[in-house]
This record gives sequence, C-alpha cells and structure tokens, in this order.
Amino acid sequence: MSEQKLTKEELVKKAQKPSEDAMKMHPFFKGKVEVTPKACIRDFQDFAIWYTPGVAAPCKDIEANPEKVWEHTNKGNFVAVISDGTRVLGLGDIGPEAAMPVMEGKAMLFKYLGGVDAFPICLDTKDPEEIIQAVKWLQPTFGGVNLEDISKPKCFTVLDRLRKEARIPVWHDDQQGTAAVTVAGLINALKVVGKPMDQVKITMNGAGAANIRIAHLIIQAGVKAGNIIMCDSKGTLHKGRSELKESEPEKWELVELTNENQLVGTTAEAMKGADVLISLSKSGPGVIKPDWVSSMAKGAALFVCANPVPEIWPWEAHEAGAEIVATGRSDFPNQVNNSLGFPGIFRGTLDVRAKTITDEMCLEAALELARCAEDRGINKDYLIPTMDDWEVFPREAAAVGMKAIEQGVALITDATFDSLKKQAEVIIKRSRDETDLLQKEGLIKIPQF
Repeated sequence: MSEQKLTKEELVKKAQKPSEDAMKMHPFFKGKVEVTPKACIRDFQDFAIWYTPGVAAPCKDIEANPEKVWEHTNKGNFVAVISDGTRVLGLGDIGPEAAMPVMEGKAMLFKYLGGVDAFPICLDTKDPEEIIQAVKWLQPTFGGVNLEDISKPKCFTVLDRLRKEARIPVWHDDQQGTAAVTVAGLINALKVVGKPMDQVKITMNGAGAANIRIAHLIIQAGVKAGNIIMCDSKGTLHKGRSELKESEPEKWELVELTNENQLVGTTAEAMKGADVLISLSKSGPGVIKPDWVSSMAKGAALFVCANPVPEIWPWEAHEAGAEIVATGRSDFPNQVNNSLGFPGIFRGTLDVRAKTITDEMCLEAALELARCAEDRGINKDYLIPTMDDWEVFPREAAAVGMKAIEQGVALITDATFDSLKKQAEVIIKRSRDETDLLQKEGLIKIPQF
C-alpha cells in the first residue's frame, strides 16, 4: 500500500510501530553492542603474545615512544560516546541509566556505518567540571570523544573547554553533527525549489544547542545572517531581550547577528513569508500549526526534526502548502539525522589523526553529503542520502580528512582524497561484512516476532 493511500490513522499507527518493536527487540538482545576479538587466536599459545609475557614488549615500546600507542593498540579507532542523560532525544533529563539504550544505539551506528569501535559511557554526574575531568581521564584509551545528550548551557561549556584542553578530538553531536546534516539538506532543498542560498528567509524554531550551531553553520554555508529569525519559547530573538547578554550568551551572539529587521513576535509571526523553517524544539505533533505553514512563501521547505515525533506530521505540512518536508525519522522521506554525519566525520578524523573537529570540517562533510545526493538525483523526497547508501560514508570521511590536513590539524598529512576514501571503504566494508556473517551463522539471532 502506498504512503499516499494510507489514512491519517494508518500513518500515525505506522509512525508508532518503531517504538512498539523496540519494546520487543531490546529485551530480546539485552543490548546492542559487545566486544569481540580483532586479532587472531590460532591456539592458546597466542595468548602469550597478546597477554603476558609477550605484551610487555609493546608496553615498553609505548613507554619509550608514546606515539607508538597508535600502532600497537586500537586507540586510533576507539571513540567514547559520553552522556550524563540530561537531554536525551526529546525525552529530557531521564538519567544516565535510561540514556544507555541511546548510547548503545549510537555505538552500533558508529560501527556499522563508520567502522568505528565506539563505547557507551553514561556518567553519574551532572556537574560540567566533573564531565570535563572524566573525559580528560579517558584520553589515554580513546582516539576521540562524542558528547551526547547533554543539556544546555553546560553542553556549550563542556565542548568549548574540551576542544581547547583535550589532546584528542572532542565534539558534541547534538551541536556539530546535527548542524552538518541539516546544512546538507538545506543546500539541496534550495536547489530543488530554485532559491539562492544568500537570499532566502529562514525561521528557526527552538534556540537550543542544535539550532544555535545550525545557525552558525548555515551562515558559513552562505545564508545571510540578517535573513535568519530565531525563536525560543518566549518568541523571536531581538536586541530588546538584553537579559540574554548575561543569562544565555550563546543566544545573545545570535541576537547581534540575525533578525536584521528586529521583528518582535511569535514563531507564527516569524514564519510569515519565510522560505525555510528549521525547527528543533519539543516533540510533536501540534507544535507547528498548519496555518503557520500556509503563511510561508511559495515553495517552502520545512525541517521539523524534533524527536521522537516531528513538530508537525509531514502530510499535514504538505496539505498546508509546504513543498518539501524533512524530519529526523527514517520512516518518512528526507531523514535529517545525525547518523549520516558522525560515522563518516569521525572515520575521516581518526584516519588522519586530527587533533580536533573544526566547523570547517563539519561544513565540508555537509557539502560532500549534498554532492553525494545530487550525484544520485535530488528531488523533493530525496534531499540527502539515506543510511543504506553506504558508499556515502567513505566519501564523507575522505572530505573531512582532507579538510583537516588543509587546516593543519591532522598528524597524518601525506594522504589524498582517493587514498582516504579507499581506506575508509575497507574499514567500513569489513564492519558490515562481519555483522552480516554473524547473522548468517546464527551468532546474531534474527527474532521471529
């Protein structure tokens, strides 16, 4: 049955099915990731090599030459997925234990899509200083850190401090990852509707960590800052809201950059005549009203990406006049989801041993994602690649790695785009083949419900 022939009740039921299935599948597997050996075990004599006494030799080599840790261990492919569970994908402050299913899922995506060995680490603290210290303590083990689902404003503090103070790349996926994938979608949405980047009017609903970073990245991508109007729960951001200088400096920075005409009003008023809505606010439906969508410019594009339910159902937005609708969900067209960003971005970062992940590296990832989709033929229901377009991730990794080299933040500097792409293809294909083999052999069981 086609999507168009389903009733609204059937569409809602279909949208609810992933949650119903999750309640069966999670207890069936009791977790989504595990540790398996990477090195050969020909017989038990090999443990004399991998453990005592043989292991002492590489230990002493690393002691004498600390950089050898990248050669003797898997540090260069280990990423810590760190959260305090204070802002878990639309669910809020549910605690570190309740955040574990999300972090395990993240680790699973890291491995299958990027060939990255990621570990979920949920911290029993909400103190930003303790989170920063925990990351620093973990640096000897990991090649990078993915901060996840940490509430604002401390997410800004934690990221900014660690980007300056850590020896390994640290990024916050809810900021940089969401921004990269959203920018990719925006680039191609504007191509589909035939509107130039530097002329569109963009309304942003929600002024959390994700939308704040998206605003900065779309400006870097070519959007005129004055044409952006950002709204939080109190309405538009404008210079009359001087209290933000002290209470929320990240918002105030955007006050000074955006809303050229200083519109004072609600999200509904900010959407009038807008070409694009980028909404990352609270879970819907009903957060964005159909009549607000009807007031937008012809050929309007909506990015309604709240989790787990978008701010307005896509079919309601189309009925109200939207030309393009993107959400954060895989069961609707145009999924704008971090899963298209972080596996490839970290793959490229690790492969050149980059010391940090810059905004320019994120923008390069966005541009490559947009190019990948354009190569396949973009349309209003296909703006960016989907997760099953696995060839996208090596291309993204190569683009990120080359940008890191160009910016002087990579320790490996003799790579080319083609060499990085080929290396990423080998690593990612191995990871996917391993999972497929385990399923084929019955070591990963397929549920029969």
